[in-house]
Amino acid sequence: MRYALTMAALLVAAAPVQAEPRSVYVTMVLQAFAAKVECPGTDLVYQDLVQRAQDMHMPDGTTEKVRKAIAYLHTGGRMGEKQDDDLMAEVAIATQVTDHDQRNVGMTAWCADQKKRLAGFIRPKEN
Repeated sequence: MRYALTMAALLVAAAPVQAEPRSVYVTMVLQAFAAKVECPGTDLVYQDLVQRAQDMHMPDGTTEKVRKAIAYLHTGGRMGEKQDDDLMAEVAIATQVTDHDQRNVGMTAWCADQKKRLAGFIRPKEN
């Protein structure tokens, strides 16, 4: 019995760390792009989003796929590229959540919150 418990503990300890779900990253990227568009004087730090994807153990190219999916969805297909159905659904859900948050707290408060929450991914625009 002790042997079985020891083996189980070793297996759990050796299991790879589970990355956050991609939907968390998709929401963060969408909100960073929304802040760039909706919040005056705000710019996006794309390379920091790429680094965050790597820190979250996302596959290479995730940031660009998410960017293309956001552009495709938000322009009715005029920009960006359609991505796999799961990613497009994640972008749609992130859009709904973000729209709800913006309406619920108002744009001024939403922008102020994003500047704190997304520090490092968004910054004041340089002239």
